[in-house]
Amino acid sequence: MKKVTLLLFLLFPLVQAFSQNRPNIIFILTDDQRWDALGFAGNRIIRTPEMDRLAAEGTYFENAFVTTPICAASRASILTGLYERTHGYTFGKGNIKEPFMAQSYPVELRKGGYHTGFFGKFGVNYPDFAKLFDEGEDYDRNGKYDDRRGYFFKTIGKDTVHLSRYTGQQAIDFIQNAPSEKPFMLSLSFSAPHAHDPAALQYFWSPEYDTMYQNLTIPDPIIASDSDFLAQPEYVRKGENRTRWHWRFDTKEKYQHSVKGYYRMISEVDAEIGKIRKALEEKGLAENTVIILMGDNGYFLGERQLAGKWLMYEPSLRVPLMVFDPRKEGGKRNSNFALNIDVPATILDLAGIKVPEPWQGVSLSSSDLAKRKEFVTEHLWQTPIIPPSEAIRTERWKYFRYVNDPAWEELYDLSVDPLEKNNLAKDPAYQSRLIELRKKLEKRTSKLISDKGKF
Repeated sequence: MKKVTLLLFLLFPLVQAFSQNRPNIIFILTDDQRWDALGFAGNRIIRTPEMDRLAAEGTYFENAFVTTPICAASRASILTGLYERTHGYTFGKGNIKEPFMAQSYPVELRKGGYHTGFFGKFGVNYPDFAKLFDEGEDYDRNGKYDDRRGYFFKTIGKDTVHLSRYTGQQAIDFIQNAPSEKPFMLSLSFSAPHAHDPAALQYFWSPEYDTMYQNLTIPDPIIASDSDFLAQPEYVRKGENRTRWHWRFDTKEKYQHSVKGYYRMISEVDAEIGKIRKALEEKGLAENTVIILMGDNGYFLGERQLAGKWLMYEPSLRVPLMVFDPRKEGGKRNSNFALNIDVPATILDLAGIKVPEPWQGVSLSSSDLAKRKEFVTEHLWQTPIIPPSEAIRTERWKYFRYVNDPAWEELYDLSVDPLEKNNLAKDPAYQSRLIELRKKLEKRTSKLISDKGKF
């Protein structure tokens, strides 16, 4: 017994040093922020200085995508490192299955000695949320209200504040009170800039952002003509993408209000990031805290006369993604395909924790990322208002089809048609390419079910 005690005594300084050398990690997830709703991505209207700073000082992933363009399944994929077709979770599926959560990134981090926290929209039905993190609170927009109270129902002191301000304050409190003897991993899931669907005005922000973008005119969406809309199958033209377009974009006045509101909500999240970074600096943690920022899915801002996400077009799939690591040289751009399922592997890689074998993503710092020349994306929720679909995306081509209507296929040569306007699926000159990609999609999706291997 004395020998064991002596061994533990001798090992303790080594364990403590390893723990202190590992970085703190903050993962920030925004809701419905598309890839180009970011100044650093070339958007000359939106003001996102803090996000731009993270991108400029870290690594910015120019080709970041989600494997499922809907919040529930995408968040499940981020938690578990698995495709929707593998974990099987989306809306209407009950609780996510325990075996997948048993190897989720919060579980692995706690086992690996991290102090963990989560604040914001968890977005996945799981009865043991409270057991996943050392500290946490799961909240989202309040669906009981059909007005601004959907976003204004949480309080700081006696003041009712916007959810973004509340989440920012939860992060600051967590940082200030984090134990010094171990590193921390904080997950922040902002509800913004998601519209508050039950409300007529849809978008809500704090009063200090009222004048932001006020005197600007937002340009009309591109590829939004009647012919672009009519090119869609009937179930898309009559589905939820069109319904929500009527809520947000079907008049010039609504369009201006909605896009400006969407931008204001992103700018408000951006300001909270600035406050969080200041809290890190004040506690002397800034130089050892990695910050990852990503959107949970893309978003239509009126393209094809549609709203929402869910479909296999680029605005629905592409998201912002950046990793700021103060310990490394920044100012880098990475053009490889980066996916939401890569984020948990990246978090564990940073923490020095082995990635679970079944996970299907790779660390964003791994050389394996450059080997990914194509990927599958899918939306498998069976609901009458949104047609499920699946796609394969290569560096040049995209092929997709609707699950319940596989005869409707779309094929785009993104090298000359990045807006995906000219569907080549019925062009005789591209039939061999169509067949090749169809078979490749089927092979890839079968692999997701059969052996759950990485790719």
